[in-house]
Amino acid sequence: MMSSNDMVNKNQDMEVNFEAELEKYLNFDFDEFQEGSIISGKVVKITPEFVLVDVNYKSEGQIPVAEFMDVDGNLTVKEGDEVEVLLIRKNDVEGSIYLSYERARKAHVLDSLEQAFEKGESVRGKIIKRIKGGYQVDLGGLIAFLPGSHVDLRPVPDMNALVGQSFDFKIVKINRRRSNVIVSRRILLEEERNQAKEKLLNTLSEGDLVKGKVKNITDYGVFIDLGGLDGLLHITDMSWKRLKHPKEMVSLGDELELKILSFDKEEQKVSLGLKQLTPNPWENIEEKYPLGTKLKGVVTSLTEYGAFVELEDGVEGLVHVTEMSWTRKLKHPSQMVKEGDEVEVVVLDLDKEKKRLSLGMKQVYPNPWDIVAEKYPEGTILEAPIKNITEFGLFIGIEEGIDGLIHVSDLSWTKKIRHPGDLYKVGDVVRAKVLTVDKENQKFTLGIKQLTEDPWLKVPEKYPSGTTITGTVTNVTEFGLFVEVEEGIEGLVHVSELSTKKVKDPREIYKEGQQVTAKVLNASAEERRLGLSIKQWMEEEEKKRAEELKKKNQNAGGSNLGEILRQKLEENEQKS
Repeated sequence: MMSSNDMVNKNQDMEVNFEAELEKYLNFDFDEFQEGSIISGKVVKITPEFVLVDVNYKSEGQIPVAEFMDVDGNLTVKEGDEVEVLLIRKNDVEGSIYLSYERARKAHVLDSLEQAFEKGESVRGKIIKRIKGGYQVDLGGLIAFLPGSHVDLRPVPDMNALVGQSFDFKIVKINRRRSNVIVSRRILLEEERNQAKEKLLNTLSEGDLVKGKVKNITDYGVFIDLGGLDGLLHITDMSWKRLKHPKEMVSLGDELELKILSFDKEEQKVSLGLKQLTPNPWENIEEKYPLGTKLKGVVTSLTEYGAFVELEDGVEGLVHVTEMSWTRKLKHPSQMVKEGDEVEVVVLDLDKEKKRLSLGMKQVYPNPWDIVAEKYPEGTILEAPIKNITEFGLFIGIEEGIDGLIHVSDLSWTKKIRHPGDLYKVGDVVRAKVLTVDKENQKFTLGIKQLTEDPWLKVPEKYPSGTTITGTVTNVTEFGLFVEVEEGIEGLVHVSELSTKKVKDPREIYKEGQQVTAKVLNASAEERRLGLSIKQWMEEEEKKRAEELKKKNQNAGGSNLGEILRQKLEENEQKS
């Protein structure tokens, strides 16, 4: 049970508290608590969900703890901290109050941003997130929108790479009611570029050395950002050596030191050079590579007509496809070399003015045709294997890379050979005679028939005009018969020499394989021609029979005219 002293003490405490509460309300500034105003408060308690802030009102305001988190999710206040908050709404009857720390912070930021916007000043911000169409930028508590087209002067290769980086921005639009802010980095960069451009235009001159960054790469060259002004580095001014594409030497963003080759201030055009920073390798080319010098180089590219070989940086020579091999007939240089191969070459020709260097690969080695010409003079008889057979002859292996041709017409003096494959096969070893060795045109011809004497040489002597021969019909044509008088020797009986009577078509009378007798009209070894006549033989035979009959009648004492005529008619009937 409470004593009288306890009761007195309790009453005194209540009086003190009442006085304190009364003092609190007496000192309360009701004008300060206007909705939308920013007031100061003290953090009195932090829970997992709310931060309680005392602003000297009837009750503390509860603010979601999320408003006090930074972008990384860390709490930015602790109990006892003084903070500024925005009064959203209050209820004097209930004594409740609704506050916002985030909106107060935004209001302060908006004030400063509006001032910067009015003065045209830039603001510092951090890109925190990539979103559709651009980025979110933290401007010290207020999230602004940065359009993707305003992040840089040129397209950004990696959009995500900018997240987390801080830059200066220009405010282009503010909507305070919605707390919307749009910023641009590109406007600042353009202003900086224009200032730098004006400075460059007044200071650049031909021959100056400048530094720049690769801005764009095309097939014909590279555009260099000189810091407000773009210059062109043409592909032909990038290197003394031949480039297929500028990407072989540079990449976007590369920093380069360059030389100004030409500068037009009015047109604002700058031509740049990179190779001009190093000595021209063609300057003393004649001293370095005199004609006949044997060198090593690397194949850099192939064309249909040859291969380009690099001897040093900036010095390339062409090995024409005809200068690659003494013996092989190449259709394309890829049959001999490929890109990246190291090859030995000999300097054949040099034009310093046109920067042309002719090289040879085959000249590194002796010409095998010189050796063959000495080793196999015309008339030499040799034996060699058949490597290939075609319709027009045999190819036989003479030396490594050199084949000789035996033409079908040089296989036999007398036989008509339709295809060499009818008589020979690949791999057969044949004996032949060297006919010609033409090292200029790289031709080596041989003959098999030349191993024996041409039988036609003896034909005029063996078959003089008037000789009677018997032969076999080998072919019957409209114009006459071909008759073989001995192996390989044929004569022609023209249609006019077939009979004493007119013959329209010999094919109606004669057949192949038929034996015939004829007289030799003429013979020519040079023209390989033997003319025959059956008609002459028949006339001679008829004359002989007439003479024999005459002699017979004379020996018999004569015959009457009727018997002679009858006998003559019988002979004519037999002939027809």
